[in-house]
Amino acid sequence: MDKIDQLSVDTMRVLSVEMIQKAKSGHPGLPLGAAPMMYTLWSKFLTVNPKTGLQWPNRDRFVLSAGHGSALLYSTLHLAGFDVTMDDLEAFRQFGSRTPGHPEYGMTDGVEATAGPLGQGLAMAVGMAMAEAHLAAQYNRPSYPVMDHFTYALVGDGDLMEGISQEAISYAGHLKLNKLIVLYDSNDISLDGPLAEENNDVVKDRFEASCWDYQRVADGNDLAAIQVAIENAKRSDRPSLIEIKTTIGYGSPLAGSNKVHGTPIGDEGIQSLREQLNYTEAPFTVNEEVAHRFAEMIQARGEKAEQDWNTMMEGYASAYPELVEQFEQAFKGEVDADLIDELPHYDEESAPLATRSSGHKALQVVAEKIPAVWGGSADLMASNNTNLDNESYFAADNYSGRNIEFGVREFGMAAMMNGIALHKGTRIYGSTFFVFVDYLRAAIRMAALQKLPVTYILTHDSIAVGEDGPTHEPVEQLASLRAMPNLRVIRPADANEVSVAYQIAFSSQETPTVLVLSRQKVPVLKDTNPFAFMGVQKGAYILSPAQKEVADGILIATGSEVQLALKAQDLLRDKGYDFSVVSMPSMELFEKQSESYKEEVLPKEVTNRVSIEMSSAFGWDKYANKHVAIDCFGASGNGSEVVRHYGFTIEDIVDMALR
Repeated sequence: MDKIDQLSVDTMRVLSVEMIQKAKSGHPGLPLGAAPMMYTLWSKFLTVNPKTGLQWPNRDRFVLSAGHGSALLYSTLHLAGFDVTMDDLEAFRQFGSRTPGHPEYGMTDGVEATAGPLGQGLAMAVGMAMAEAHLAAQYNRPSYPVMDHFTYALVGDGDLMEGISQEAISYAGHLKLNKLIVLYDSNDISLDGPLAEENNDVVKDRFEASCWDYQRVADGNDLAAIQVAIENAKRSDRPSLIEIKTTIGYGSPLAGSNKVHGTPIGDEGIQSLREQLNYTEAPFTVNEEVAHRFAEMIQARGEKAEQDWNTMMEGYASAYPELVEQFEQAFKGEVDADLIDELPHYDEESAPLATRSSGHKALQVVAEKIPAVWGGSADLMASNNTNLDNESYFAADNYSGRNIEFGVREFGMAAMMNGIALHKGTRIYGSTFFVFVDYLRAAIRMAALQKLPVTYILTHDSIAVGEDGPTHEPVEQLASLRAMPNLRVIRPADANEVSVAYQIAFSSQETPTVLVLSRQKVPVLKDTNPFAFMGVQKGAYILSPAQKEVADGILIATGSEVQLALKAQDLLRDKGYDFSVVSMPSMELFEKQSESYKEEVLPKEVTNRVSIEMSSAFGWDKYANKHVAIDCFGASGNGSEVVRHYGFTIEDIVDMALR
């Protein structure tokens, strides 16, 4: 280490606390303690090209899982030459700035993942390492290491206390993801006080038990020791954790105290820090030698690495033209818009199918037509019907496999899926029972926030699950997911609607999709072929119109309940009342339609409207004034009997319509 190295570290520290002080808000503790490890990683190892940002597929990935330390990331990005200006640093945490309180993907140049909810960044880093391994197995050829990079993450005590961390750690160790390296800012302080008051894990034992390589750096200011540890980790045949002992708020008057975790240190504190560090540069300025060091170490290395990769890809394109075309298309996220013509179509005489089963048929077509598709289940592959036929399983000795056995790690699965999607180059899906979406929810929210086109295939969608009882019977889940911004929920009524739903999900560009599918068989409904192939894309459509010009009422249903609505329509006609039947598989898609189309499907003059869904009625008031719904927990018993008990019969629907 020379004096410029030390000055660079201190520049990162001071810029960070100046940002926080100007904002009068932020977390100075981590930037002051972790700046040396951040500098060592970025200056000596991380291979990125600031000039092309996140465009180069083979760059190293870095995730700041401890997202509250965002000031350190922004100061590093600025020094490294990304499009993060000094004005951006001075606007830290201000409304409309490009430097928000926690890192946001798509907001700030160089930020690989939105972080803040602790533990999820670590899991996303695992997903990125999975994607790298899978793509390398798919595309690398002798002399052509098309995909060959490392994934790094910086975590804190809070990350490792979150339950999701163990899901991610155990799976990464199981997969032997040796190109995943995690730096642990180990300062023995949490927000409320000493870590020992909350946690006494033996970190070494925990990670080694999960098949990780573990190293410890005793002095977080020892750049040479940190460098050696990272060099060792890069040679490991397992994922690596480097525990680096630091002092939270290093150099400030409150160093070593939880009081420096999330509170600006004040002008006097900054002055004291400057004196402690012997730092004399003016506020919000960068010493020319420091700027040159970052350009020399990071920018030059990254530019050369990308140039060498581009040169290699020219030869690769000549040797493997089909592979390079597929690779480029996958990283652009392009999907054949005519996929719908290839998906299964069913007629009314087709045998009844559970929508999870017709989903399996659709998934095979999707995977055949889109080589980038891969995914799996949280230990429910056989129940979810989400395996890819004739494809192998992704494993430590077979990274090319397209079936992923995530294990019983629902939250971890969803967060890892986000990391896979952020990496780009593949199209990821995951599955479990619908009721367990509550385990996935925080990661689904992060997918929606980051505009990631991931697909969740969630089966066993209602009280018709029956014998497994209320713990496995979703009630409030549909309403809660529909409340989430930028999330598309689709609950198809039959096999034809399922085919369209899969087309929508796997061609999405910026919106995650939840496919909600049944365990029980449902018939192929009259006229869904061909009407569903246009109607589902609009979110709702008239499946069976009224015979009169102005209907007496409208029955609006989703999923397996659409068949009940059609039978109720017939019985109502027998009683002299003419209702139309609307299938509404996706409220979100319907809301995006023109006002004229909405009026065509749900004319305002027809006020007698009944919603029919084996779920909470919450949210249905927008479309109907009466509801056949369930607003309590279900019960254990034969599925058909449970459904009847809670009022989902033709007679109950007719009674509600006539009421």
